Amino acid sequence: MATIVGTPWVRIRAFPMLNPPILRHSNLYFAERCFPKFRRSFSVSASVDKVDGEVRVRFAPSPTGNLHVGGARTALFNYLFARANGGKFILRIEDTDLERSTRQSEEAVLKDLSWLGLDWDEGPSAGGDYGPYRQSERNTLYKQYAEKLLESGQVYRCFCSNEELEKMKEVAKLKQLPPVYMGKWATATDEEAQEELEKGTPYTYRFRVPQEGSLKINDLIRGEVSWNLNTLGDFVIMRSNGQPVYNFCVTVDDATMAISHVIRAEEHLPNTLRQALIYKALGFPMPYFAHVSLILAPDRSKLSKRHGATSVGQFREMGYLPEAMVNYLALLGWGDGTENEFFTLEQLVEKFSISRVNKSGAVFDSTKLRWMNGQHLRALPSEELTKLIGERWKSTGVLTESEGPFIEESVHLLKDAIDLVTDADKALSNLLSYPLHTTLTSSEAKPLVEDELSEFSASLIAAYDSGEILSALEEGPSGWQKWVKTFGKSLKRKGKSLFMPLRLLLTGKIHGPDMGASMVLLHKAGSSGVVAPQVRFVTLNDRFEILRQIDWDSVTQDSPLFESSAPASVPN
Repeated sequence: MATIVGTPWVRIRAFPMLNPPILRHSNLYFAERCFPKFRRSFSVSASVDKVDGEVRVRFAPSPTGNLHVGGARTALFNYLFARANGGKFILRIEDTDLERSTRQSEEAVLKDLSWLGLDWDEGPSAGGDYGPYRQSERNTLYKQYAEKLLESGQVYRCFCSNEELEKMKEVAKLKQLPPVYMGKWATATDEEAQEELEKGTPYTYRFRVPQEGSLKINDLIRGEVSWNLNTLGDFVIMRSNGQPVYNFCVTVDDATMAISHVIRAEEHLPNTLRQALIYKALGFPMPYFAHVSLILAPDRSKLSKRHGATSVGQFREMGYLPEAMVNYLALLGWGDGTENEFFTLEQLVEKFSISRVNKSGAVFDSTKLRWMNGQHLRALPSEELTKLIGERWKSTGVLTESEGPFIEESVHLLKDAIDLVTDADKALSNLLSYPLHTTLTSSEAKPLVEDELSEFSASLIAAYDSGEILSALEEGPSGWQKWVKTFGKSLKRKGKSLFMPLRLLLTGKIHGPDMGASMVLLHKAGSSGVVAPQVRFVTLNDRFEILRQIDWDSVTQDSPLFESSAPASVPN
């Protein structure tokens, strides 16, 4: 067994391959195909001993649409691996699909990566020693290496028409064989090729694949993976229009950019066979490979648009924090071995190891992502959280101000009900609303109504008319608590028999945030003018007007709760 040593980080083992070098002269290559002593065989195994030298990884998106969460997770794993090992994270734009690639999509991808905090060391806008970093700007390099392969005989010109290629596929399908190339140009003479060139016949460059043997790699995530070469057939590396094919571009780019580790989605695993053959033909050392599992929908199919939001931009617009997205994406297939699920980006860099990436598919759970966003939201410094939500309330027209005591106290009171910044609108609107009619007619309120709620209401109205409730609220939460205690003693009520009817009559709800803080805020909202006019805010004064109009005899019957003199303009 011969051992070929490449870069310090990869050892390539080539098992017995005794055939002579492939030469450009096609008549000699024909002999290789026809006579057993020249039969080609190929088997390599890239195995990992230890990582030496500089770690260089890349994320290479195609700018044909938005950044999918699967792509974002791949970028994240590359970023974490580079930072954890003191290496470089390279961004390369794979825009060889000229019809679908746009600069607008490229800019959107860069924006999403920046939003996630995944800054790249080399790439568009960052520069670097291995540029250019867009494939569309590297065509000269691809053609240079394609010509090198042509001169060595590893590649040949194929003049087959599309019709001929389709016929080969049909024949293979009828024979239940892999759709490998069976055309004559692999064994054509120089004279035959020259004749077509003089005619101006379009041609592609096809790579000569060994007829026998296998490729074996030790994937850092999936373990040993192998392929038989007889299922592949000679494949195209340059199209007839002069554009390089994906697998050829990727191999040349990774090699000339000195990429040490290729961390990518498992859907690229089959590409490894073609790329490994190109690596060897050009004399490039092979990098490590690590193929990350797919992100699955709850039904365990591949996550797609039919399952809802799937792009980073969509989640950003929905109010998700970049910290939460990064945290959640990291947990899709990785864990640090503990029960901990809350990580900052810095903590992920410290903890990340490729050996702990799971090869099983990870299910995308939008409910858990929302929960995690709430955890990160509430972990923000109070000033930052208040600014974020205050600006939201003002921008959506709920409040006329974005800062001040009312905003600070509201955020402190309502934050536990806010998982997304967008939830803040509903949380505040619920506080300001007074759905008394709906609540009184609910089954949940029936025991309260039957517990002398009408008498309780009369006592409450009397306390408001005397001014003692407003005086208590002016003193803040402590004043409110003192008043509630006194009010309870006057009615000989305490605990739930006091607090539940009090909450129902004052807030119009049976459940909600802290009662004292809520009442103080409602009082401030009514006196400060901070609530926008268009918001259906029911002030304390309006609430007591509504209470005065209730026909308590009708509460348990199917008839209007309010007397005919009730003001129609007061919302309920």
